[in-house]
Amino acid sequence: MSLFLVVALPFLGALLPGLMNNAGRQACAGVTFTVTLAAFIGLLTNLPAVLAGEVVTTGVNWLPSLGMNVNLMLDGLGFFFALLILGIGLLIITYARFYLSRDDNMGEFFTYLLLFQGAMVGIVLSDNILVLLVFWELTSLSSFLLIGYWKHLPEGRQGARMALTVTGMGGLALIGGMLILGNIAGSYDLSVILQSREVIQASPLYLPALILILLGCFTKSAQFPFHFWLPHAMAAPTPVSAYLHSATMVKAGIFLMARLWPVLSGTPEWFVIVTSAGLITMVLGAVIALFKHDLKALLAFSTVSHLGLITMLLGTGTAFGAMAAIFHILNHATFKAALFMSAGIVDHETHTRDIRRLGGLRHLMPITFGIVTLAALSMAGIPLLNGFLSKEMMLEEAHHTVLFGSDWLVPTLAVVGSLFSAAYCFRLISHTFLGPKRDDYPAHPHDPGFGMWGPPALLVVLVVMIGCAPFLAEPFVKIVTASLLGDVAAVPTAHFKIWHGLVPALYMSIAAVIGGLIVLALFKPLLKAWDAAPRPEAKVIFEALIEAAAALSRGLIHGLHNGAFSRYAAIAAVTITAIGYHAWATGTVGAATRVSQSAGPVEIAGWTMLVTATLGLVFLHRNRLLSLILIGIVGLMVSVGFVLFSAPDLAMTQITVEVVTIILLLLALNFLPNRTPVESTVLRRMRDAVVAIAAGLATFAMSYHFLLRDAVAPSISEFHLANSYKGGGGTNVVNVILVDFRGFDTFGEIIVLGIAALLIYALTETLLDGPVRARLLNRKPDQPRAGDMHPMMMVVLTRVLMPLVMLVGFYIFWRGHNEPGGGFIAGLIVSIGVVMQYMASGFNWTSARLRYPYHGVIGAGVLIAGLTGIGSWFVGKPFLTSDFTYVRIPPFEKFELATAALFDLGVFLAVVGAVMLSLESFSRLARRSHMTENEHPMDIDPSREEYDPADPGNPKREGV
Repeated sequence: MSLFLVVALPFLGALLPGLMNNAGRQACAGVTFTVTLAAFIGLLTNLPAVLAGEVVTTGVNWLPSLGMNVNLMLDGLGFFFALLILGIGLLIITYARFYLSRDDNMGEFFTYLLLFQGAMVGIVLSDNILVLLVFWELTSLSSFLLIGYWKHLPEGRQGARMALTVTGMGGLALIGGMLILGNIAGSYDLSVILQSREVIQASPLYLPALILILLGCFTKSAQFPFHFWLPHAMAAPTPVSAYLHSATMVKAGIFLMARLWPVLSGTPEWFVIVTSAGLITMVLGAVIALFKHDLKALLAFSTVSHLGLITMLLGTGTAFGAMAAIFHILNHATFKAALFMSAGIVDHETHTRDIRRLGGLRHLMPITFGIVTLAALSMAGIPLLNGFLSKEMMLEEAHHTVLFGSDWLVPTLAVVGSLFSAAYCFRLISHTFLGPKRDDYPAHPHDPGFGMWGPPALLVVLVVMIGCAPFLAEPFVKIVTASLLGDVAAVPTAHFKIWHGLVPALYMSIAAVIGGLIVLALFKPLLKAWDAAPRPEAKVIFEALIEAAAALSRGLIHGLHNGAFSRYAAIAAVTITAIGYHAWATGTVGAATRVSQSAGPVEIAGWTMLVTATLGLVFLHRNRLLSLILIGIVGLMVSVGFVLFSAPDLAMTQITVEVVTIILLLLALNFLPNRTPVESTVLRRMRDAVVAIAAGLATFAMSYHFLLRDAVAPSISEFHLANSYKGGGGTNVVNVILVDFRGFDTFGEIIVLGIAALLIYALTETLLDGPVRARLLNRKPDQPRAGDMHPMMMVVLTRVLMPLVMLVGFYIFWRGHNEPGGGFIAGLIVSIGVVMQYMASGFNWTSARLRYPYHGVIGAGVLIAGLTGIGSWFVGKPFLTSDFTYVRIPPFEKFELATAALFDLGVFLAVVGAVMLSLESFSRLARRSHMTENEHPMDIDPSREEYDPADPGNPKREGV
C-alpha cells in the first residue's frame, strides 16, 4: 500500500464516526476500528521491504522553491513507531468502545482519536522536516481535543490548556531549530539531512539548532523541567491516557531524538544536555510517582520516569545505548498501555482511583489483578518479563557512562531511579490488590467483560513472551537500531539474554529491587516526611508564569491597543520615521545622478489641486460631506499622476475604485451626523500635527532621494518586461504580473475581498435583526427628502447606458492581457453600471431583476480562479502556472487563447460580487431606515402630504 494512503486513511476515516454517531456506539467503534485496521494492514504490506533493509519512499514536489516537498519515508525506525501507533490504536479503540458511557459522544471521541492517530503516523513517516512540523503541530491540537474531551470537568479543560501551551511553545522552538538544521544541510528532506553529519556538527549554528530542537522534543516527551503537563493530562478518559503514554504523543519527542540521532549525537553538547535531562527526569518522576495516591497519577509520573530513562540512553551517544532505548520503547509500550487500561478498569468498576480507598481487589477482580501484577512487575524490572531485559541493558550502559568527569554519578542515579521505580510498582500491586477485602468500596468491584480486559491481556501476553523468549524480539529490534544508527555494521553484536552472568548490571538490579521492597516497607514514615517537606509545585509555578505573562500582555494591550486609530497611526509613523532617520544619518547618500524634469502648467495645476485638497481635508475634515468631496479630488489627482507617469492600468483602477468607494461612503454617511464631533484636545492635535509633518517630510526626502538617483540594485521590472510575453503570453506587463507571476497573491486577495463583503453582509443582517432595527424603523430624516425619489431622466439614462457599460466592461476585460485593462478593472466598471441601476430605479426594482445572488457570484469567481490554478497540476506545472497558444478559426484572424483569461474571469466575478454585495448591504440598511418599499421606478415619496393612495395616477396601484 502507498505510504500516502497509510497516512491519509486516519484523516479520511475521521469523517465516518461523526456520520455514524446516530447508528450507535458499535457503528462508531466499528468504522474507527476498520479504518485503523486498513492502515495497519497497509503498513504491514511494506514489512518485507523493511526486513530486507530497504527504505520505502514516495513523494510529491509541492512547493519546490521553498523546499517543501511532501515526501514520505518508511525505514525500520518509522515502521517500528507506526506499528506501535496503529497496533496499540486497534486495542485502544476496542477498549474505548466498552469503557465510554452512553452519555459520551462516541462519534466526537473517535473523530478526535483518528485525527490524532493520523498526525502521529504522519510524523514518523515524514521525510521532509517542514511536513513533519505540520504533523507535529496537528498532534498538539488533536491531543488538546482528546485531553479536554470531557468538557464538563474543569481539570480536563485545564489539563488540555496546559498541554497545548507547553507543547505549543516547544513546537515554536522546534520550528526554529528545524529551519536552521535544513539551512545548514542545504535541504529540508530528512534523507538528505541524515547524510550531512559532518557539515551540521561543524556549523557554528549547530548548538542553537540543537537547543531549539531539544526544547521541542523535551516539551513533547515531558522531560524535566517540562514534565508537569503530562500528569495533568490524566483528566482525559483512560483510553486517551493509555494511548498518549504508551505509543503516541510523548513518544513523538523520543522518536524525533532517535530520528536525528545520527546527525546530532556524538558531541559533548548532546551528551551533557540529553543525558542530564534524562537522568533528572528518570529519578524525579520515579520519586514523585511513589507518593501519588491516584492510580493514573502514579502511572503518569512513572511514564515521565521511563521517558527519562529512554532519553538518557539516547543521550549517551553509543550504539548499545541506542539499541537499549529502542528495546525499552517496545517494552514500555506493552506494559504501560496494559497498566493504564487496567487502571481504567479499576476506576470503571469501583468508581474510584484513590489507592487509599482500595485494597483486597485480588479476591473480587482476579483477572485484572493478574494483568496488573504481570505488567507492574515488568515495569519494576523483574526477571522473565520484558521490562527486566531492557532495564538490565540500561544499567549496563549506565555503568560505562562517565558524566562531568565522574564514573559513579550516572550508575548511582540509574540505580536510584530503578529503586523508586520498583517501589511504586510494588505499591501499585500491594496497596490496590493485596490485603483483606473492604466493605466501603464506592461501588461493588468485579471484573468487566472481555471487551475491556481483552486488550490489556493481549499486551501482557507480549510482555511474558518477550521476557521469556527475548530472541523473538532481537532481530526486529536490531533492524530498527540499524535504521536509527544509519549503519547496519554499527549495530552491537550483543544478544538479548535473560542471564548475562555475574555482571555489574545484575548487582545494580538486585540492589534496586531490594531497595524498592525496603522503601515500600517504610512507605508510611516516608509519606509523612514527603508531605511535610517544602517543595516547589510545578503547576503553581506554571500558573504564576502564565498569569504574569497575561498581566504583561494586558498592560501592553491597554497601553498600545486602546481602540484609537490615531494612536496606532502615531506609533507606526514615529517608529518608521525614527528607523528611517537612523538609516539616513548613519548611511551614505551619493550625489544626484538624474536631473529634475521641468513642470508644465498642467502638472503645476494638478499638483496645486492635490495639495489644496489635502490641506483642505486637514482643516475641514469635520464636515463629512465636504471631506468626501475633497477625498474624491485627491483620488482624481492621483489618477492623473498615474497617467502622467505612463501607468494607464493604475489610473483606470484608481478612477473606478474612487467611484465605487465614494458611493459606498455616501451610503455610510447617510447614517452619520453631518459633522464629526471634537473629541481630541488641543495638545493631542498638536502632537498629531508634529507626527504627521515629520512623517510627511521623511517620505518626501526618501522619494526625492530615489527619484534623483539610480537604483543601487537592479529593478525587478526588467525581468517582468523581458518575460511578460514569452512567459505569460501578454504584452500588458501589469496584468501578466497579476494573473501569472503573482497569481497566488491575486488569488489570496480576491478571497480576502470576498470575505470582507460577506462580513459586511453578516453585520448588516445582525443590525437588521438586532436592537438597531428599532432605531432604523423610528429614524426620521433630518431634512425633507425630494419628492421625486427616482428622476425620470436618470432612470432613462441608466437604462440606455447599462448595455454600453457592460460592453465597455467586457472590452476592458478581453483586452487586459495585452492592453490596459483586465478582470479587476472590468469588474469595477460593471459594478458601477449595476450600482447606477440601484440609484436610478430603487432597491426593490433592481433586486427583483437579479438572477444570481452576489454570494454565489463571489463563490463562482473564487472557484473558477482556484480550478484554473489546479489545472496546472495536470500538466506537471506548479499551481497557477498559466499557458497560452494561438489558434485560427476562419474567417477570423489568428488570435491568442490563454488560461490566464479564466483566472481573470474569476477575478472579475469576485470583484463584481464583493462590490455589489457590500453596496447592497448598505442599501438594505438605507431602505429599512427610509421605509420605502417602491416596486416601480419613478415612485412618488409616500411621505408627502399630497400623496393619495386612491389616485388613479398613483404608481403603487396595480398595473400602473
